[in-house]
Amino acid sequence: MLSKDKIARINQLSKKSKTVGLSNIESKEQQQLREEYLKSFRKSMKKTLKNVKVVDPEGNDVTPNKLKQEQNKNFH
Repeated sequence: MLSKDKIARINQLSKKSKTVGLSNIESKEQQQLREEYLKSFRKSMKKTLKNVKVVDPEGNDVTPNKLKQEQNKNFH
């Protein structure tokens, strides 16, 4: 996950862009921080999804085979 300082900087740049606007350097910094944030978010989401088990109302495991294969890779 991104550090608190970087998240605070993202928020600071966002607020500034809505009020007075950003310089070219700040705009590039904002884009870089957003990309870093999204990369971190996606990595975390994939990790979470790899730990999901899907169960139908009757209690049967209906986890998609593709997900089961990914989960098995992680255990070996």
